[in-house]
Amino acid sequence: MDRTRLYRNGVLEAEGFPIDDVSEYVKDRSAVVWFDLCSPTPADLAKISEELGLHPLAVEDAIQPRQRPKLDTYDSHLFISVYATKLVGHRIDFIEMSIFVTKNALVTVRESPLFDIDEVIRRWDASSEMARYGVAYLLHGLLDTVVDGYFDVLQAMDDRIEELEDDLFQDNPRDTPHIQRRTFELHKKLVRFRRLAVPVREVVGSLLRRSGEVVSPPLTPYYQDVYDHTLRAAEWADSLQELTASVREAHINQQGFRLNDIMKRITSWAAIIAVPTMITGFYGQNVPYPGYNHPLGFWTSTIAIVVGTVLLYRAFQKRGWL
Repeated sequence: MDRTRLYRNGVLEAEGFPIDDVSEYVKDRSAVVWFDLCSPTPADLAKISEELGLHPLAVEDAIQPRQRPKLDTYDSHLFISVYATKLVGHRIDFIEMSIFVTKNALVTVRESPLFDIDEVIRRWDASSEMARYGVAYLLHGLLDTVVDGYFDVLQAMDDRIEELEDDLFQDNPRDTPHIQRRTFELHKKLVRFRRLAVPVREVVGSLLRRSGEVVSPPLTPYYQDVYDHTLRAAEWADSLQELTASVREAHINQQGFRLNDIMKRITSWAAIIAVPTMITGFYGQNVPYPGYNHPLGFWTSTIAIVVGTVLLYRAFQKRGWL
């Protein structure tokens, strides 16, 4: 079934009708139409372009993947490109979405079915009395769903950073060889998140600056709320990037501290071993010395080795080197 909806005078009149019927509905200025295209072909978009009078450059941007988040203005419509996010296990999926906004039609073009369009519909139905504001109301529900999805991803990454901190600072760190790799992977995900998700702040800000032209005054507080959420997401992403950098730096410093500790231990044992080596070297001379060729010489050297070793061990242990 095609994902389509028809509102007339703020009331939901029909849904699930064929997209081919859209051209008839958009001629009625009292009607507001929404339809969704998931992974459409260029031919599908070309057909829609003819019916709604979409600009060829906007259609080209909707076809070409990896567009940056943006808002483009054309004579008859707006073109918006945003990225929704979805957490799948330890992977973050970014779903590119293209949105065409005309006076009485909203067209969503998704590159993947991973984005939950049903959640958008539930939000529309939860505040159906706002449908009288037309396309701006539908666009708000869509952008609000996209931005709220960012917080789920950020919360998951925040939890993983806390796990890294716990692993890093426990008495016997586990998985130590992989902490650096996991931190670097989180940093890469955050960089990509900032590049694809945070610019939505500028998109919503541009819509707010067009208040009265695109966004009717009663809806301005709602768009302002979405804008505030984008600011929170951007600030949270920045703080998480700083945390990952801190964890990575702390891990490197911790490795340096452990290396210094190991070097102190090795140096201490080398000094302890040097005492019996020195004494046995002295008593291994081929010249007479006190106790030479007598049992007294053996016991003297043995006692000197034991006493010297114990004294050095106690001294290093007192300093925390052993």
